Amino acid sequence: MDALFRFPGAVRRDPAVEAWFSVSDDPLRGFARPWFEEMRRCGKDVRELLHDGHPVACAGDAAFAYVDAFQAHVNIGFYRGAELDDPAGLLEGTGKRMRHVKLRWGQDIDGEALRALIAAAYRDMRARAAACA
Repeated sequence: MDALFRFPGAVRRDPAVEAWFSVSDDPLRGFARPWFEEMRRCGKDVRELLHDGHPVACAGDAAFAYVDAFQAHVNIGFYRGAELDDPAGLLEGTGKRMRHVKLRWGQDIDGEALRALIAAAYRDMRARAAACA
């Protein structure tokens, strides 16, 4: 089994994550916030931290998703996204494991499909972590 991307320092609510979302001159961070909140709601074992300058959500200590804000879009990223079922075709990227959903202002968002991807990524990572325990 492939090694998981683990963050033993992840905590229930990281003040650094809150500070990242509080940057007032970056409205795209606010655009990303509801999707990170969705990650937080996945389970009682969800932990978080800033990694490489953006918020990461973990199932326990195993990273399953992140958000990041760029100049013209937001990425909702999945550490094992290449292995997720994506019937709506939202996922982008060509990496061996990671995929992301790119969101832009004014673009229609299939919220139901994106919420399903977030939940699936969480469940998948919980199962992977349990198998490695």
